[in-house]
Amino acid sequence: MKRHVQPFEAMPNDIAGDRRRWLRTSAIGFGHLAFASMLPNASTADPPSTRTTAGPSDGETVVAHHPARAKRVIFLFMKGGPSHVDTFDPKPMLDRDDGKPLPFDLPRVTFAKQGNLLKSPWKFHRHGESGLPVSELFPNVARHIDDLCVLRSVHGTNPAHGGAALKLHTGSDQFVRPSFGSWLVYGLGSENDNLPAFVTICPTLAHGGVNNWGSAFLPAHCQGTPIGNASRAAAESKIEYISHPSLDRTQQRRQLDLISAMNQDHLRQVGPNASLEGRLRSFELAYRMQTEVPEIQDLTSETQTTRQLYGLDDPVTADFGHQCLLARRFAERGVRFIQVTHSDSEVQWDQHGNLYQGHSKNAAEVDKPIAGLLADLKARGLLDDTLVLWGGEFGRTPTAQGNNGRDHNPHGFTMWMAGGGVKGGFAYGATDDYGYYAAENKMHVHDLHATLLHLMGIDHERLTYRHAGRDFRLTDVAGHVAHNILA
Repeated sequence: MKRHVQPFEAMPNDIAGDRRRWLRTSAIGFGHLAFASMLPNASTADPPSTRTTAGPSDGETVVAHHPARAKRVIFLFMKGGPSHVDTFDPKPMLDRDDGKPLPFDLPRVTFAKQGNLLKSPWKFHRHGESGLPVSELFPNVARHIDDLCVLRSVHGTNPAHGGAALKLHTGSDQFVRPSFGSWLVYGLGSENDNLPAFVTICPTLAHGGVNNWGSAFLPAHCQGTPIGNASRAAAESKIEYISHPSLDRTQQRRQLDLISAMNQDHLRQVGPNASLEGRLRSFELAYRMQTEVPEIQDLTSETQTTRQLYGLDDPVTADFGHQCLLARRFAERGVRFIQVTHSDSEVQWDQHGNLYQGHSKNAAEVDKPIAGLLADLKARGLLDDTLVLWGGEFGRTPTAQGNNGRDHNPHGFTMWMAGGGVKGGFAYGATDDYGYYAAENKMHVHDLHATLLHLMGIDHERLTYRHAGRDFRLTDVAGHVAHNILA
């Protein structure tokens, strides 16, 4: 039975200190108790809309800081850095001044040598009731523009893939920090006891690698569960060893009970051990996953119409379509954070040259699957409480690299959100006339994270974790919620 978490009653300092130290170091469920102690007092009569389900082994109900707009996140990560001025941020002056020098100074640090201005090879057209412009690269996504909140003023600080990817995923480009999926799991847990709260489908192993979905110093259960990696076809990417080759469920249960009893006896003798407790918890989750994961990974139950919607019938779109369809299947079963990565070892979105060929190839692979995901979520009533986030670690420069490429640009780029309580058919912020720098309603990566947490019912300044003598949070000592994008 679920029970509501109330803050601990006051107790003598020596007892209270021992209790707090024990709770902070224990990984089996008490991370959520520590989180709950920071929340406002509430009774069991609080309205259901202000609650979220605690982690799978906690048996507790955690109350969010405010009513959540979204229950889960699907992050569509375009590794390499798609060009905003060629996708969702048209620049007429860039077309007009093609071939001329940039009329203002370059950033102090640039990744590579840049030339004159380079106009977009693609035309932009207005779509939907909102009339927002979308490049010819995304004709299918353009049909959903009235569901998209286009963030045109995102910016970071690091012009290198590794640092920028880490910044986007963890809030830091210099240190190992928990990923924002892990922070969500720490704060809110999962809605399904039999599944991980955080999965990452075909993640890249480069430029941050496992740190992009790692839990760092947060409890071990907050870490993302990878399904394959970017070097493997999505259809061949499975959660490994999901069934035991020789032991049935009853025998496995007896084996786990014995292991648990032995280790609990050890813990009683030596005291709390977060690593050991996290490992025991992972054993239990792996045992429970056998009941649902095989069915989720088996797409044969999907209709031909659905398979075509995601582009599984086309070799160009089949791989990313498979990932997007898996994301929907995990989302509808209560997984809190699902990441889908578009990446390959040859092209990615990193067009220092061959801009037209590279971006055309990449967009063709993801356009139909993304549109299919949005349509499917909406048809199933899931888009209202699922926040879809699209983007890369940075954008591209409006200046040319060589004759037909663009350099890295963290100083101003575009991401978009859909569903989950954001305004649809809405463009927020702006870059300058050429698309180099964020200029209006600037949204730093910390602001993006603060806004994501807010939509999930969390105050980013109050979601903290004490480690190494200080309180850490996803947004460090920065971050502001972009209230103007909220529906």
